Amino acid sequence: MSKPLKIVVLAKQVPDTRNVGKDAMKADGTVNRAALPAIFNPEDLNALEQALILKDMREGSTVQVLTMGPPRAADILRDAMFRGADGGILLTDRKFAGADTLATSYALSRALVKINPDIIVAGRQAIDGDTAQVGPQVAEKLGLPQVTYAEEIVSLSDDNGEIVIKRRLDHGVEIVSSSLPLVVTVNGSAAECRPQHAKRVMKYKYAKTPSELQEADSDYMNSLCARKEYLNIQEWSVADVDADDNQLGLAGSPTKVKQIENVVFQAKEAKRLTAADNDINDLMVELIVSHTLG
Repeated sequence: MSKPLKIVVLAKQVPDTRNVGKDAMKADGTVNRAALPAIFNPEDLNALEQALILKDMREGSTVQVLTMGPPRAADILRDAMFRGADGGILLTDRKFAGADTLATSYALSRALVKINPDIIVAGRQAIDGDTAQVGPQVAEKLGLPQVTYAEEIVSLSDDNGEIVIKRRLDHGVEIVSSSLPLVVTVNGSAAECRPQHAKRVMKYKYAKTPSELQEADSDYMNSLCARKEYLNIQEWSVADVDADDNQLGLAGSPTKVKQIENVVFQAKEAKRLTAADNDINDLMVELIVSHTLG
């Protein structure tokens, strides 16, 4: 019988960039997350689905979701558990705050050393940065092979643990294979994540981190989580992952934001058209004359 896989999904709770306003940035150039609605990073959901597919391929495999962020980031861990993940780990500490991709990948890599997974799956990039750097940087820090722009897990060999992956590139499709362990980053063109399952929502809706339990200060919740181990979401600090403070947060982030500028697009003119042929023809002539078309 093939060995079960320990799969870790790297996920991020991100500000919803569809609602960016004048208060979106702080004076120091970091994101004012409190001013924006928080969502599960879209491509990390694609990554979660590929991890769950891998779990289905190998009996007994587990999927853990690892995220770094403030206490409220536990929301996406519960979301992942509702969809099929077996549990989650929240990296949260004031020393992590203000991290760029270099400091983020360092913190995540320290946690991954402790977890020691067989496969690490992440979204290609986060919508609050669009750098696509964290996944590859994690692979480099751990000394692991990496497959980027993944769109589909084609197969997983029971004999030697070789995985075959389809990549979606600008010029076409590429099929590659790799041994384990490895890091995989997943495109938004991959399969959408399965929806939350009602039975899993009922099972995990009271899952809490230690900080959430402390804030709730409820004897019932503390008793419930003490009796049901699966309701305890792990919470790790800098000390738990044996990280170097100088490589974390703002101190470990060489990326500096010099200036932030809000640009609001406003229409100067408006033209109302009917579906009549003359109106459409006149518009086409106007666009051609102004060199907007042609």
